[in-house]
Amino acid sequence: MPSSAVLTFTDPDDYASSIRATLLELTLTGRGRFTGQVIRIDLHRLWMQRSCQNLPQIVHSSLVPGRAVISFPTLAERSQVWNGVKTLPSSLVRHSDGEHYCWRSSGPYHRGAMSLSVEDVASVVVTMAGCDLTPPRAPLLITPAPTAMARLQRLHAAAGHLAEEAPEIIANPDAARGLEQALIEALISCLDESEVREDRAAQRQHGLIMHRFHRVLEEHPDGSLYIPDICKAINVSGRTLRRCCQEHLGMGPKRYLLLRRMHLARRALREGGHSDATVTETATRYGFWHFGRFAGAYRSLFGEIPSATLYRPPAWRPDISAENPQGVDFGPH
Repeated sequence: MPSSAVLTFTDPDDYASSIRATLLELTLTGRGRFTGQVIRIDLHRLWMQRSCQNLPQIVHSSLVPGRAVISFPTLAERSQVWNGVKTLPSSLVRHSDGEHYCWRSSGPYHRGAMSLSVEDVASVVVTMAGCDLTPPRAPLLITPAPTAMARLQRLHAAAGHLAEEAPEIIANPDAARGLEQALIEALISCLDESEVREDRAAQRQHGLIMHRFHRVLEEHPDGSLYIPDICKAINVSGRTLRRCCQEHLGMGPKRYLLLRRMHLARRALREGGHSDATVTETATRYGFWHFGRFAGAYRSLFGEIPSATLYRPPAWRPDISAENPQGVDFGPH
């Protein structure tokens, strides 16, 4: 049954966890109070997502296999960096099956996604011949013809407007079928009339290095990591690691590790309100020994002092699974 949901967030972790079938780690790189929105639309075969938030960010994400996913900016003036490559405002990404990727934005983030199950792709190709929608072996960055891309973005925006203002239209099976058909046709037009950017060997190699870098970070959830140890673990020089981080993250590894420890401390404070945890204990656990500096940097980054996070009542989280009991994949954000 077609359905839609509009979710708003003031917490970046809740926002990140609302992205379905994706293991996602969100690191904010800009200062201020976070606000975000996710619009999810489930048609008959096609699932959509529109997501936006107000702060610069770095995203590490792993897609759950089994879906053909595309994503693109929903605001023409926004450009982002995907796996170290700056994307055009009109760029479209065809994600590979189960892809691991890094994404960053230097400002507010607005992005849309569409996905079909691999099984449904076969029937779509039969009924709308002319384009193979099967997930590529390696992700592809595509620049569609301007008119084709503009049509896809307009239709995607119209669907998002319906979810916010008239969800009963999306819930109508006939209306949902017509919208789905139009969106798939617009997507195929984009892929038929497109230019594929070459994936250079150096880009692929740097992507592998960053994947190993992120895996090492995941293996050390307490954040106690040093650059020489990381370089040794992933078998690269410090110079190479700095270059790769600059390409993919927009900053050096030392700055990124600091931001990551700040986010880990925030998550610990958020979960520690019902225990005997203190701000001092949490700060030292993540390597912050100058408590005044920590409190100042924390307030600058997150818009509140650490104790406000620690003692805030638990935020209400929408029961997303109840809204969509099928647990469908809406692709990356």
